[in-house]
Amino acid sequence: MLKWKIGDTTITQVIETTDDAITDMIPFLPDATPERLASIPWLRPNFLSPAGKLVLNIQMLIIETPERRIVVDTCVGNDKTLALDAWANLQLPFLARLNAAGYARESIDTVVCTHLHVDHVGWNTMRSQDRWVPTFPNARYVLVEREFQHWQGIEDDFGPIFAESVRPVFDAGLVDLVADDHEVGSGVWFESTPGHTPGHVSVHIASQGGARHHHRRHAASPLSDCAAGLGHAVRFRQVPPPSPRAVPSRALCDQPVPILGTHFADPVGGHIVRDGTTYRFAV
Repeated sequence: MLKWKIGDTTITQVIETTDDAITDMIPFLPDATPERLASIPWLRPNFLSPAGKLVLNIQMLIIETPERRIVVDTCVGNDKTLALDAWANLQLPFLARLNAAGYARESIDTVVCTHLHVDHVGWNTMRSQDRWVPTFPNARYVLVEREFQHWQGIEDDFGPIFAESVRPVFDAGLVDLVADDHEVGSGVWFESTPGHTPGHVSVHIASQGGARHHHRRHAASPLSDCAAGLGHAVRFRQVPPPSPRAVPSRALCDQPVPILGTHFADPVGGHIVRDGTTYRFAV
């Protein structure tokens, strides 16, 4: 469990899983072959396994300010009826880990989902007998309205993700649908970073003059995106990003802006720096 401090705000990592096997099974990563990854030297030693596969954390980050306890992205979750065998019907002690970190689920007042993919919404809910109930009953679930509207009308290849992990908190009256530049409060706000999904956002944190942290989803990580034209730039940084608004690496590059990549393996945090005509993630 890692922690970071920004002024009087603390960010705490709680890991659900860490492995490299999942990259063989996720269709979002068609280019993440050992041969291709081997051509990116900065991925070693932290982000590649000895077998040359991409190592991913599925993890929750908790932002604790003097006023709020904010959960960012809720992993895969237990008991989900998913089509992906590696994540279906998990039985992991994640809530026990959350308690051990000092964050009882009842103490959380805000849940943020940067987007609504399977591995970012799972612990929004938990199974109680034959029902899905909110895991964080005292929290407001803050979701970007454009993202919510996009996914509620789609049958996801991974299974009934919206029905199991999103719709129940909406039906419980706990969801706030917001714009993609929403100010969560206590020095936490959204920046629109579409591409990985239509309503994808990053989360910024600032506190007491501390370094402005950009909680950046998938920065410089080999991922594909739903928006044509963004995928190559986000995946391998072989070309400059096509839009500073969509992929704000130009603005962040060579700046004292620590970045936490939610799927990055430990040490998770680092900076985007120039690497010739492209960028790399420096830890």
